[in-house]
Amino acid sequence: MQSTGSTRGFFGCTHSSLIIAALVVRTMALAGIASAQAAPTASNPMSMAETPTMDTHAGAPTSLRDLVQEAEQKNPQIAASFHAWQASRSVPKEASAFPEPELSVQQFSVGSPRPFAGYSNSDFAYIGFGASQDIPYPGKRELRGQVAEHEADSMEAQTDSVRRTVVGNLKMVYFQLAYIQQTLGVLQRSDGLLNQVQEAAEARYRVGQGIQQDVLKAQLQHTKILQEVAHHHQGEGLLEAQIKQLLGRPQESPDIVAETLTVRGLPYTAAELLQKARDQNPDVHSKQASIREQETQVELAHKNSRPDFNVQYTYEHTGSQARDYYMATFGIRLPNRGRQKAELAEAQENQERAQQELDSESQRVLSEVQQQYVRAKTSEEQLKIFSGGLIPQSEATFQSALAAYQSNRQDFESLLSGFLDVLNLDLECQSELVEHESALAELERLTGVDVP
Repeated sequence: MQSTGSTRGFFGCTHSSLIIAALVVRTMALAGIASAQAAPTASNPMSMAETPTMDTHAGAPTSLRDLVQEAEQKNPQIAASFHAWQASRSVPKEASAFPEPELSVQQFSVGSPRPFAGYSNSDFAYIGFGASQDIPYPGKRELRGQVAEHEADSMEAQTDSVRRTVVGNLKMVYFQLAYIQQTLGVLQRSDGLLNQVQEAAEARYRVGQGIQQDVLKAQLQHTKILQEVAHHHQGEGLLEAQIKQLLGRPQESPDIVAETLTVRGLPYTAAELLQKARDQNPDVHSKQASIREQETQVELAHKNSRPDFNVQYTYEHTGSQARDYYMATFGIRLPNRGRQKAELAEAQENQERAQQELDSESQRVLSEVQQQYVRAKTSEEQLKIFSGGLIPQSEATFQSALAAYQSNRQDFESLLSGFLDVLNLDLECQSELVEHESALAELERLTGVDVP
């Protein structure tokens, strides 16, 4: 992968020098051609400067499936969300546990503040040991545990949502990287076609049938291709940095080569995808768990209007001449009615809010599913038009125009237009392929399906 990095640095740092050098050399070549026309007996100089090579990517491509597995294992955002869910699973036991018991030691002195003063000569001095326990009204602890369980369920769904979001972002960036790397090949093929155009223009210029402007225009298009290559190498570096971030890799790790993108078919109808989104979307599941949590909160608010209890027991030991004391206490903690009414009103409003949030989230998810389905199907049809019509037709038109130009039956502008049609349609086809695969990736994230 070292060759990829050096290529990027070459096009990024010396791009201007490269273009200037190419233009200077080609201008000198044109001067040589003009001299040859003026003095036929002179030796012909080199007709074109050597075209700078466009390095291809070294190393084996990395499949998207392997990168997804790596992200699921090493992405810190996924790991943080997982640990948050694991932490929430411990909360139900905490919420449903009995309040902590209280132990106490008492010492009662008589006649002096000194400890144990009067213990041997007073019936009132004693040392006591006691314990107390708060007892919530039956059902309160269970409801508190259920509230925490529903919150943990919501956290579990959010963890799955984070995982799907990270994987979806990885797929999007991977498809863009594949587009950049594949279109470098398109630019290489286009540069080869452009060389044929330049050779034909020079051949006509040598025999006096063409003009110098045609040769310069061909060279200008070649320079534009070099510029586009430089932009592609820049974009490639930026996308690789994003992928390494999502994978948790060091930025100085080897470069990533994407596999060649191919068209995947969508084996589901719109109705099937919408139903799977209702059943499997984690954001919807999270909102559903929030509704169950708020419903339990309403039950708990009703239950909190019931009193709690407290039991105490104390043993008091006096001097040897007096008997010991034993005391049991039973207490009732009465709720504040005003506070309980406010708590119940708050819980009911939160329940209504959760229901509205679920409706809103469901509508958003279903709308996105429908939009991505339309995008995928439209792109699929567009790709068929590109591969079965536009691209073959543009290539045939270009070859016909090239033959006609070489035989002096067509002008250079028509030939150049045909070349640009081939180049632009190739790039548009690759862009449409990325659009199609991105739409499928979004459908996978929203519905949980795996498109083969």
